[in-house]
Amino acid sequence: MGVLYVIATPVGNTEDISRRALRVMGQVDALACEDTRRTKRLLSRCGVEAPSAVFSCFEHNEAAAAAKVRGLLDRDKQVGLCSNAGHPGISDPGYRVIAAALAGEHEVVVVPGPSAALIALLASGLPTSSFTFKGFGPKKGARRRSWLEDERNAPHTLVIYESAHRVAALLRDARAVLGDRRAAVCREMTKMYEETSRGWLSELAETYGATRIKGEITVVIAGNNPKFSR
Repeated sequence: MGVLYVIATPVGNTEDISRRALRVMGQVDALACEDTRRTKRLLSRCGVEAPSAVFSCFEHNEAAAAAKVRGLLDRDKQVGLCSNAGHPGISDPGYRVIAAALAGEHEVVVVPGPSAALIALLASGLPTSSFTFKGFGPKKGARRRSWLEDERNAPHTLVIYESAHRVAALLRDARAVLGDRRAAVCREMTKMYEETSRGWLSELAETYGATRIKGEITVVIAGNNPKFSR
């Protein structure tokens, strides 16, 4: 029986890689990664030799990559799976590979690590006891507002990934659909220019509407709770 290792990698700071992740990536027979160059650079910086078989698994070739991984597992190989940052399969390629491994009755082992969603949730200062991870939402305004409408009455804190050039639009739509709630915009988590802006949706929408930003963005919005809305 083959073994698929689902390996989390740093979302920014290289020092966040675990010793277990490095050991596994150095021991597997093959490594499927979102960007082979980026993964090889990470391993090189950490003094780990990459496996002889390293191949890509990204959004547009995931089905083919899943079939390749399945073939290796069927030959009782050990295969590592990693994305550019965080956990494979969480708003990144990986789900199809995991499903293919399980369909073949192979073992799947998760090697945990950093998660931008959890880092932002903790940094936001909003309730952490119950939350909904929404990932990336629709790009168009009407569909995005409908997507947010599903959460209007939910008490759970919302965690959303968004691109830097659409974050202001997301904040405006969230204010219009959910009402004015406490929120946080977390940018470049664990990286050199990491910053977290906290406030009301209306305030954050105004701030980011007037400011051009770059980098990876996670938005955290309070659930439907009088304590965090006005």
